[in-house]
Amino acid sequence: MLADRPRHELDRRSFLTGSGVSVGALAVLGELALGGIRKAKAGPPAPAGAAVMTRKNICTHCSVGCSVIAKVANGVWIGQEPDYDSPINRGSHCCKGAAVRDDVLSQRRLRYPMKLVDGKWGRLSWEQAIDEIGDKLLEIRARSGPDSVYWLGSAKFTNEAAYLNRKLAAFWGTNNSDHQARICHSTTVTGVANTWGYGAMTNSYNDIRNSKTILIMGGNPAEAHPVSLQHILEGKELNRANMIVIDPRMTRTAAHATEYVRVRPGTHIATIYGMLWHIFENGWEDKEFLSQRVYGVDEVRKQVAKWTPAEVERVTGLPEAQVRHVAETFAKQKPATLIWAMGQTQFTTGTANVRASCILLLATGNVGHAGGGANIFRGHTNVQGATDLGLDVTSLPLYYGLTQDAWQHWCRVWEVDYGWMASRFSSKALMEGPGIPSTRWFDAALLPKAQVTQPDSVQAMFIMGHGVNTITRMPEAKRGIEKLELLVVCDPYPTAWSVLSERKDGIYLLPACTSFEMDGSRTASNRSLQWGEKVVEPVFESKNDYETMYMLARKFGFADRMFKNIKVENGVVSAEDILREINRGGWSTGYCGQSPERLKAHMKNQAKFDLVTMRAPKDDPEVGGDYYGLPWPCWGTPEFKHPGTPILYNTNLSIKEGGGTFRARFGVERVVKRKVTENGLEIEKEEHDNLLAEGSYSVDSEIKDGYPEFTLAVLKKLGWDADLTAQEMEIIKRVNSANPDAVSWSLDLSGGIQRVAIEHGCSPYGNAKARVIAWNLPDPVPVHREPIYTPRPELVADYPTLPDARQFRVPNIGFTVQKAAVDRGIAKEFPLILSSGRLVEYEGGGEETRSNKWLAELKQEMFVEINPADAGPRGIKDGGWVWVTGAENSSRARMKAVVTERVGKGVTWMPFHFAGWFEGNDLRAKYPAGADPFVLGESVNTIMTYGYDPATGMQETKATLCQIRAA
Repeated sequence: MLADRPRHELDRRSFLTGSGVSVGALAVLGELALGGIRKAKAGPPAPAGAAVMTRKNICTHCSVGCSVIAKVANGVWIGQEPDYDSPINRGSHCCKGAAVRDDVLSQRRLRYPMKLVDGKWGRLSWEQAIDEIGDKLLEIRARSGPDSVYWLGSAKFTNEAAYLNRKLAAFWGTNNSDHQARICHSTTVTGVANTWGYGAMTNSYNDIRNSKTILIMGGNPAEAHPVSLQHILEGKELNRANMIVIDPRMTRTAAHATEYVRVRPGTHIATIYGMLWHIFENGWEDKEFLSQRVYGVDEVRKQVAKWTPAEVERVTGLPEAQVRHVAETFAKQKPATLIWAMGQTQFTTGTANVRASCILLLATGNVGHAGGGANIFRGHTNVQGATDLGLDVTSLPLYYGLTQDAWQHWCRVWEVDYGWMASRFSSKALMEGPGIPSTRWFDAALLPKAQVTQPDSVQAMFIMGHGVNTITRMPEAKRGIEKLELLVVCDPYPTAWSVLSERKDGIYLLPACTSFEMDGSRTASNRSLQWGEKVVEPVFESKNDYETMYMLARKFGFADRMFKNIKVENGVVSAEDILREINRGGWSTGYCGQSPERLKAHMKNQAKFDLVTMRAPKDDPEVGGDYYGLPWPCWGTPEFKHPGTPILYNTNLSIKEGGGTFRARFGVERVVKRKVTENGLEIEKEEHDNLLAEGSYSVDSEIKDGYPEFTLAVLKKLGWDADLTAQEMEIIKRVNSANPDAVSWSLDLSGGIQRVAIEHGCSPYGNAKARVIAWNLPDPVPVHREPIYTPRPELVADYPTLPDARQFRVPNIGFTVQKAAVDRGIAKEFPLILSSGRLVEYEGGGEETRSNKWLAELKQEMFVEINPADAGPRGIKDGGWVWVTGAENSSRARMKAVVTERVGKGVTWMPFHFAGWFEGNDLRAKYPAGADPFVLGESVNTIMTYGYDPATGMQETKATLCQIRAA
């Protein structure tokens, strides 16, 4: 009996057994067949006399950054605990975090390299696999060019692996290098960076405790980021904060709200403008903040004026009184923070949605101080870090872009000749142009060559840690896989890439280890870096990502160049050396100060950091004055000891103490032609608008106004160049011997320009205004546009999507698709809005978590939520089987129905973690024997449709149409 056991011996398995909840009962409920749930057992006790060691790593299942303490005996991971010292998770885990040990120990792991031959999986050695794969890739490269190979990386990478993966693609000679951020927060990065400088969360989870109003619009933290909810709820309860949730679905997060607002999917901008209409109409905006720190407000006012309460209600369905109340609360009950996740980003208007949110924050003065800001919750462990480190088709590491200057910078860091690097690419245009986004890889494989702007189509893919089921239009993905000559999947588990298509050969599976089986750092959403220790050696024949990429580089013949400054001993690659190389090149984003030694000291001394401020006492000998995880930007060299930047753009702190200004990345002025009246005549006149801050500057700044980015020339003009050391000046001259004055804060490999600017109280990147007009984006001021497949076709005439255009090397025909849908009356045939989201039990594409015995118990079937008003006329019963059909390709999926009022009438919702079924067919038999996930199901992306954000290639997964009928 449970009562007979000592309290400390009561594990989760014992509790379930004693409560009468058996695994067998759960399996019956789930009706699982072959390979279903097996009996789960707690970890064994340590062997007699064995020393039990503890190692600390980071949970791999979302971007909150919870620490995990692993107990290891004789090289075996025997138990785990949440980390009570971590200022992020404070001794708590969600169900996924509590189960991570099984991600390593799962018997469903891929054990050794495998190859598909005549429809059967066969074992081969690593050496044979790398030889065969390498020979084929080199053959394709010689025949069709380097861009015919697509390198798809992972948000589950460590920072070091992400950086190495992007470096590998560069040395291979392509910008076709991407990862999960394309389908989750690429629109956030583009939208936020084009507003105030950097594309990241401005504050932190912990700082939400300082908020008086918490507005969650496009996120469900209770399920997607559960541990973050402790900070949100303590802000709500202890600080008596308003908690407003705007969401089409009554989520578990919304259940905690002080006010819930149900809105139509795809009307984010209309809702924001409805709020701004009341804010401007009533004078609730922060006039001083706008005057000093924001450019272009008058243009926004013109757009907002069109969104009267009547028009807002027509488009969104929201009544005037509710919109007004939310607007007034957000504008007056300050500080206020705006939280979002993929509920804002995954639209054809994703970048514009994000920019509208930024405008709301700027209009109310809720940026750049504690309790405010854009708290952007990212999905995977290291999706922030992987994005930072350049796994992006638009940039080299740390947002340097793809210009010649950017390439020359990284060639200097890598100590590689720029001419050799350029020779690796098919052309200078392709070297300096964005690659193909991951959302369009299959289009680049299937479209006629003339429609793909590169020498040849995509013919091979090398995938590390990315699920095929997370990308929309899966019927096309299936055909794309069948068109490829080679598909390589490197993952701890055999993902749906291995079973989706009808291929009988040409697929290789390489067993990767998990992040718990390797050293390296990760960056949480709040920009804090944490170092994870290797808990155990890689299990079975799996290898860590560093070694796999080293083996590839050696096969390709450039390992000596690529690993020139990275120690490799007996195939073991130093993660610390990779981070040191990142530090040497990461000036633009402030990834230069977080050395391995500093990060390890933070993990060792977690208990010393304050829960709310995240700062350690200044007198501590190891981490004194640092903010936890040295959140970027952490300026200067590690020896400079910058503490990190906990809140972006905060002028209430000196730059040296973690403060900041808005970034001057858009120039010092903007030339605009305006019509003016002079002497009774209307003429067009050229005016020069100031883009620098006016009367706003950081504490201790010696420049009491706005100023541009720092270069050596700016230091000379100010007379501060004398503060540079002789060694710093020597390095600056080596960077650009022809014109050292042009060397900037982001290209100076000495760190001297940053150091001197900061010593004088200035931001290295300047002090500018945020801009609400992004003249380089398709819609300079955000504009509401209806989803491609809208349930309101009558609104398309007023709010159409943007015209067709070629973007990212392939055509975007969204306008044509939308027009055809309206002309054909698609909304009548498919009258239900389909949206998607996360479950607390699973993560990402779900291959890892659905292969975890503890989590697989909790959610065993794919389902669709449907409102009773929609279910009744269709004869759909709760728990019954249904067919869901999509608006394209006659796509369909079979699953269970959940009849619930969580979704409103006319709206349906599905989780996106499932795979292993396709259009009603169970694919379990196609997995390698014994490596099939416990739980399989249809993917929502089988029925998700065409639609791409023009600025990023983001897919539209939150607002398409479907039909449902009883099976």
